[in-house]
Formats: sequence, structure tokens, C-alpha cells
Amino acid sequence: MRDLSARQMAVLLTVFLTAPPHTVRGLAQILKVSKPAITRALDRLGALDLVRRRTDEADRRSVLVQRTVRGSVFLHEFGETITAAARAVDRG
Repeated sequence: MRDLSARQMAVLLTVFLTAPPHTVRGLAQILKVSKPAITRALDRLGALDLVRRRTDEADRRSVLVQRTVRGSVFLHEFGETITAAARAVDRG
């Protein structure tokens, strides 16, 4: 499993758990961080193919953030890891 910072994970979860469309500006508002902080997180997430950025055809000044299959698989596996850990704790 890849190591992501807390901010990168917050951006990834926001993209996958809230309804699209997602923009850098919108993510910054939701997460209460600066647009450059979102851009840095998206740089890493994009390099790992967990999300994808593209220019909004309706407003060329805006960048849309999209989900990827690899991002969906990553979060599914992450969820399974959390579930397995919780079961292990319950068995104690």
C-alpha cells in the first residue's frame, strides 16, 4: 500500500466520497486549506494515478479533479485493511 500524507488522504477521500464535480477551489474550501496545498496533494495523487485532473471545457480557467479506477481500488483495499485491523482488535 502506498504511503499518503494526511492531507493527500483527505483530498482523495473527499473526491471519492462527495458528489462531483470537484475543483481545486472547491476542495480547498471544503478542506479549509489553500489552493496551493490542494495542488501539491493532487500532484502526488496524480503521479500515483489515484485521481486525474483535466481542464473544464465549460470554464477553461477551472481544473476538474476526477476519480480513477486505481484510486477506487486503492480505497477499497485501504477499507479492507481497516476492517481486518478492527476485527483483530475485537478478537483481542
